Amino acid sequence: MADTKTRYLFGIILIVVGVIFLLVNFSDVSMSHLWPFFPLTVGIGLVLGYFQNRDNLGFLMPGVVLITISLLFFYCAISGWHHMSQLWPVFIWAPAGGFIAMYFGGSRDRGLLMPAGILGLIGFIFIAVNYRISNFLPVVMIAVGAFLVLSQIFSGKKGESEG
Repeated sequence: MADTKTRYLFGIILIVVGVIFLLVNFSDVSMSHLWPFFPLTVGIGLVLGYFQNRDNLGFLMPGVVLITISLLFFYCAISGWHHMSQLWPVFIWAPAGGFIAMYFGGSRDRGLLMPAGILGLIGFIFIAVNYRISNFLPVVMIAVGAFLVLSQIFSGKKGESEG
């Protein structure tokens, strides 16, 4: 059964790659705009590989990272690479998305949320600075801090310093 699914998936990937090459050969579309399809196809293949066999949880991280970065590359290839000077924090968000996918796809291990949150926050800070929205950064810090404090209060757990 798994062999049939693998052949099916590999066949779809070959069809997509073949269509891309046909577009380049027989149209005005340039490979300089379509090359992000290749890492995108691999990323989608990895995510689909996870859905074929849920034991392949490790497929989610590289799959989500490749999909995220490929979408960034598509945007820059079409709209101009000068945008990369402001959008580079997406490279930080990509593994954050992978950790979140592993959290929801796996046994909901809360240990995956900590690196996702840290990377997500770092990426947000750099995006905020790049787009000059850093005036809102203190508000975000207050909101995150309040969330952490309130979640501790309402969880009913005692902190390490208590008792």
